[in-house]
Amino acid sequence: MRIRRKPWAKQELEEAKFYIDDPSIYKGKWKEQFEDSQKPLYLEIGCGKGSFISKLASRHQENNFIAADMIEAMLGLSKRNIETEYANNNLEIKNLLLIRMNAERILDVFAENDAVERIYINFCNPWPRGKHKKRRLTHTRQLANYKTFLDKEKGEIYFKTDDDELFEESVEYFKEEGFEITKITHDLHSEMIFEDIRTEHEQMFSEQGIKIKALIAKINNK
Repeated sequence: MRIRRKPWAKQELEEAKFYIDDPSIYKGKWKEQFEDSQKPLYLEIGCGKGSFISKLASRHQENNFIAADMIEAMLGLSKRNIETEYANNNLEIKNLLLIRMNAERILDVFAENDAVERIYINFCNPWPRGKHKKRRLTHTRQLANYKTFLDKEKGEIYFKTDDDELFEESVEYFKEEGFEITKITHDLHSEMIFEDIRTEHEQMFSEQGIKIKALIAKINNK
């Protein structure tokens, strides 16, 4: 998604206690950055404007969350949406961190010790051209990276998209990389396989009559 520069974003992010601009310094030590380090750790890659993660994290205080994006303007909007959602629910932001991260360099930020239990990938860039497909967040080379820091017993990936080709090819990527697809649907809103929290893209595509494809893939160490 293209987005205009937000002149206010840099300062607001720097002032936010839950924002981290250089997350590599906490590689392998993410659990300790939360007030309760014993809670399960979940990660959203490409959080965009933060409408999804703000609702998910505020509803689920039993888990810790990290939301990542690489675009400063997006992070600024996400920061505002997170603050609004938590304030509306009279909650302090204790179980959510917002970080600036390029997904292609994810292994600079996360390590095996972090034992992330769940990754959310929502409406990522489909990169339809052949030579660009390896940049997909669900490509086998990315899935191999995720396996490095996903919890070896409970690790799973929740994936949603409107793009038919991306979805069908991603199903094959997951299988090739040894993940077990435990749930799958080609029409998420008629067959809800996980909690109904919708992103901006999801709402827009649904209003256009486009069906949302989704799956849950579990790490398989057999």
